[in-house]
Formats: sequence, C-alpha cells, structure tokens
Amino acid sequence: MRLGFHAPQTEEELSQIVLEAAESRTPLEIMGKGTKRELGHAVRAGAVVSTENMKGITLYEPTELVMVAKCGTPLTEIEAALAENDQELACEPVDIAPVMGYGPGEGTVGGLVATNISGSRRILKGAVRDHVLGVTAVNGRGEIIKSGGRVMKNVTGYDIARTLVGSWGTLAVMCEVALKVLPVQRESRTLVFFGLTDFAAVEALCLAMGTPYEVSGTVHLHAPLAARLSDADLAGNGKAVTAIRVESFPASARYRTSRLREALLAYGPELELDTDRSQTFWKDVRSLKMFQGTKHPLWRVSTVPSKAATLVGNLARKVDVHVAYDWSGGLLWIETPSLTDAAAVDIRRQLAEFGGHATLIRADAAIRKETDVFQPLEPPHDVLAAKLKHAFDPLGLFNPGRLYRGQ
Repeated sequence: MRLGFHAPQTEEELSQIVLEAAESRTPLEIMGKGTKRELGHAVRAGAVVSTENMKGITLYEPTELVMVAKCGTPLTEIEAALAENDQELACEPVDIAPVMGYGPGEGTVGGLVATNISGSRRILKGAVRDHVLGVTAVNGRGEIIKSGGRVMKNVTGYDIARTLVGSWGTLAVMCEVALKVLPVQRESRTLVFFGLTDFAAVEALCLAMGTPYEVSGTVHLHAPLAARLSDADLAGNGKAVTAIRVESFPASARYRTSRLREALLAYGPELELDTDRSQTFWKDVRSLKMFQGTKHPLWRVSTVPSKAATLVGNLARKVDVHVAYDWSGGLLWIETPSLTDAAAVDIRRQLAEFGGHATLIRADAAIRKETDVFQPLEPPHDVLAAKLKHAFDPLGLFNPGRLYRGQ
C-alpha cells in the first residue's frame, strides 16, 4: 500500500485502505485531527489514517434527542448545532485539546468517543459511553460494521458500540456515531468553600452526593490550581476552592441549593455562584484550565473517593504535586514536577496500596517512551484484551502499541 498520510472521505474508501494495509501487513496509526496524538505510547506505523475528512452531522432530530455525526466532525460544530436547540452533550466531555497545546474544541467527536474521557457531570448523567447509541466502523479485515441504532431501546445482541468506546482506535476505525443528547440545564448554581483541607473537602463532597438534591458536579482544587481560574474572586482568594453544583429549572435549582447549603453548614459555604459565574467555573474545569499554560506532566487517576485524600497525602510526601479532585475524589488530575519518570513509580506504588488506575496524559516524548502511559493490566485482563484485539483486528494493524506494548 502507499505509505504516508491517508484521509478517506467515505467508509468505502477507508475499507479499501484497510484491505490494502492487510495485504501488505502495513500497521496504521489511526487519528482524527491529532489533538490526542501525543497521548499514549508512540505508534510505530507505516502509514497514518485520519478521519478528518469524514465529517458532518448526518442526522439530528431534536425532538427525538438524537444526533448522528461522522467521526471527523469537530466538537465545536456538534455543540453549536445542539445549542441552537437548547440541547447539549449531557456527559459534559472533557475538552483535553488545550492542555495538549491545541485550541479549545479542536478535537473531533470520534476522538471523544474513542477515548471516553468524561467530565464532571459523569457522577449524575453517566460517562460518554452511556450516551453512545450506535457506531459504524471498519474492522481489521476491512469490513464495515454497524452496531446499535438511534434509540436507546434498540437491542442488537452484543454491544459492539460500547466495546469500541474507549478503545483508542486499537480495535476498529470508527466512521460515524449516534449520540443521545439532552436539553440544556436552565439554571446552574454552585456553592463554593474556601480553604478546606483535602480530607474535609472530600468529606463535604461525598456528603453532598449523599443528599437527594441531585448534585451534578463536585470538585476540589488545590490553591495553586484555583489561582489559574477565570473568576477573579476565586483565583485571587489564595486558598483551595471546593465547589458543588446543582442544575435544573430555576426554581428547582435554587430550592435544592438552599437545602444543600443547610446540609453543609458545618463546612461554611462562603459563596454561591449564579448561573453565569457557575457556567464559567465549570467550563474552566471541563477544559482543564488549571493545567493549561504549563508543560508539567499531568496524570489522570481514578480511585475510591474515600481513599483519595490519603493517597494524595502520601504522594505529596514524596513529590510536590498540585491536584484537582473531581467526582468527589473518584477522579484525580495530578500535576507533577518534570521528573525523569513523571513520578510514575510513586503514583503506581500508591495505587497498588489503595487501588485504582493511572493514565499519563501529558509528558515529554522521552518520558512517555520509558513509562507505562496506561495502567498495566493484570494477567487475566491482559489475556482478555489480547483476545478482543485479535477478534476485531487479527493482523494487529490499528495503532500497534498505543495502549500496551506488544498489542
């Protein structure tokens, strides 16, 4: 096959490229616009296949709350179309492009689904995976496969769509996705606490999640990270910021916020953000604004919320870290100094004790080359992943080594 860069416009063209790659045993690097190309292990491939020319919204039925789009469609285009009908992607996906050196919203919907990196609202609305209704993709045999449909109640047997979500382009090349969308939340109120310790913050966030007031965002930012926020009052306070969000119709959101304030009185909520300021704050969190403008290594760590503060405390005794606790501590964004291993040994040592997974999101190429970017798999999971890879991509054409060396 012809080496170099390929950007097919149709599923049939993509299928032909894969067939030629299979015939010549040419490994392929799969990407959209490339905003996440530096995330994961470097791929050794003979050619690059991009979905950037497979773009456009092919179906949007606001009354049915469903949108279908080609995978190369920019997220900005998706969200602009939804905004015209007061709708949105309810999973509030993280816009990771700015911390990787790209502009906001430059990523594609295919990249969003392929990486399954969900945002703060996941604690209430679910992950990206929960909002994918169906996919069309090309597997490693060059076959065009379709899974799922355009409604949630569609049942087609094995849920291939959910398998491909989060596969990082290693199983198949997704061409088109069908997504569930939801109405925009009219009112957003955020209670803000200043200067809480990590232990007190996690306690307050978990307490809020245990109330019946449908909290849709819980985050705690170390003071150096809070200083990078857009809101001048929050950035200039000089203290750690702990925030809890409630959304809905105005009357409902304000009532639930007032009850939540009473429930959390012991922690001393000091500020309540109205809708405009609340949306600005959570937009910062979604785009990881607190980690933009630096080149320090950045980790994404999932663990048990009740153990998060202890894990971070132990880590801080070894390494100078700045941490954002999302999902009440279930998700940690950890910025470390530019050490030779980006603190991988210390982080994974803590996870071995407390449980969880760590992914190195941002680091120099030299560090990524020598470090396990993704959490090493336990032997049974490694065997399962290899069998899954073989089933979709028997010749190992797609993104070889991207997730795990040898796969």
